[in-house]
Amino acid sequence: MKLPDYPHAPESAAAASEAAADPAALAALAAPPEAIDIATTAYEVAVAELRRLLAAWRLHEPGARLGVDPEDLHQLRVTARRIDAILSLFRRQLPASLVRARKGTKAVLRHLGATRDLDVQLAELADYCAGLSDEERAAAEPLRARLESERMRARTRMIRALDSEPTRRWLETLAAPSTAGGSSDKSDRAMLVMPQRVRRRFRKLRKSVGKLRERSPMEDYHRVRRRAKQLRYATECGAVMFGKPADDLLKALRRLQDGLGARQDAYTAQKRLAALATDPASGLPPATLFLMGRLAEHHARVTAQTHRTLLRAWRKVRGKRWKALRARLAELHDSADAVSGTLAAPEDISDGAPSPDSTPPARIAAPETRPVRH
Repeated sequence: MKLPDYPHAPESAAAASEAAADPAALAALAAPPEAIDIATTAYEVAVAELRRLLAAWRLHEPGARLGVDPEDLHQLRVTARRIDAILSLFRRQLPASLVRARKGTKAVLRHLGATRDLDVQLAELADYCAGLSDEERAAAEPLRARLESERMRARTRMIRALDSEPTRRWLETLAAPSTAGGSSDKSDRAMLVMPQRVRRRFRKLRKSVGKLRERSPMEDYHRVRRRAKQLRYATECGAVMFGKPADDLLKALRRLQDGLGARQDAYTAQKRLAALATDPASGLPPATLFLMGRLAEHHARVTAQTHRTLLRAWRKVRGKRWKALRARLAELHDSADAVSGTLAAPEDISDGAPSPDSTPPARIAAPETRPVRH
């Protein structure tokens, strides 16, 4: 699968739309996920997911380069995050060339993230100014212009990074995984591996949440959000065989992730405002600096609600939704284990609750397929 080399930026919105309307990419995204049975390996699941994510990349990259709609960049960044999650989730099953590609993923994410953060802060500034008087909006204009200038520079660096040889090699590596990397070991069957990975990620999330206190630094909350994403991506990757329990848990995880994300955005904006206000070279007028102080206070109030927001969302995740999915994971694992004759390590299958009794069939049919929400 050869990825196109896009120009530095399409000349118009129409050109970007035309470039994005790649029939092969659209077909790959529209195709329903394949059913997973006892013979399906974790490697096969990982490669199928990488192909789908590369199709999403091909659709969103032209619009992200153009910069007319910030949502294109947002979706491109989400796609890169999911690629990183797949490379981490299946690192024991994937060939070494793909595992090494995570370094390239991290570099791409840094450039996308710097531009995306400024998109978010400009949108938040516009929302805040919508309720202000004409005089106050005029005072905010120098701040808006400063953020626009920073975004332009960040976009220039981002496009340069997307055009760079390391990024194109990264995409080519992801697009051509070696079939020699597939494992024939029965312990690498998807129905054995994926329940283990989901449980492990839940335990890491639970441990991170348990360490939080109301006055914990925002970095600790950001770690919880990252681990919630890891659990979400692992669950989505297996949603076709996990069924409705996965759908229910994913809804709760999205709420937790969105709540923490809004607080993280406010914290990032607050830090940027503080840096600008203390920069003697900023040249911002007193009226703008005064308004920036009010805006920073607004962000501080939002950030102060982080602990309460997290606890409320966490109760939804760890309650009946997780218990239902845990039962489904145990059922799949026990059935596949009995058929393959492979026993997993105790620490990977227990999670503190007995597995329900089940009669293992010779072949496990996946639930009705459904598209994974992004």
